[in-house]
Amino acid sequence: MTRIAPNEMLAIGEIARRAGISVPAVRYYEERGLIRSERTSGNKRTFPRHTLRRLAVIAAGQRVGLTLAELTTALGSLPVDRAPTQRDWTRLSTSWSELVARRIRQLEVLQGSLDSCIGCGCLSLGKCTLFNDKDEAAAEGPGSRWVRRAENARSRPSGALDPGDAAG
Repeated sequence: MTRIAPNEMLAIGEIARRAGISVPAVRYYEERGLIRSERTSGNKRTFPRHTLRRLAVIAAGQRVGLTLAELTTALGSLPVDRAPTQRDWTRLSTSWSELVARRIRQLEVLQGSLDSCIGCGCLSLGKCTLFNDKDEAAAEGPGSRWVRRAENARSRPSGALDPGDAAG
């Protein structure tokens, strides 16, 4: 396999192949501002070699469960003219670790409530952690909005949920 110089530009097909993603995915990430290309005189996209690192960060963020908006913010804190350093990665991964820990706590609360949940008919209003008295969740938008946070689960009486505790 041929070694590529650090400042060498890679064609879109090569960057996709090396990153393990499709060419349309590369285009999508570029359209969203997550990566940048340069154009050749023939108007073909080429990418700096360090784009492979940015694509690796995107893949890691996706495995963690980051949204596209969260990834955009994270990548916005990285330099665009070079590969992220270990220091850059440590900063990102520390905040991502906190996000994962928060999601784990929320999922543990949800897991603990599943045995008493009957799928929301709701015949268990006295114990329901998603109880929405007076339709307070409607102000937050469509879909399921509330999951009691682990740190509040023990401090509130059964069925009581403060809208400020909403996750969504």
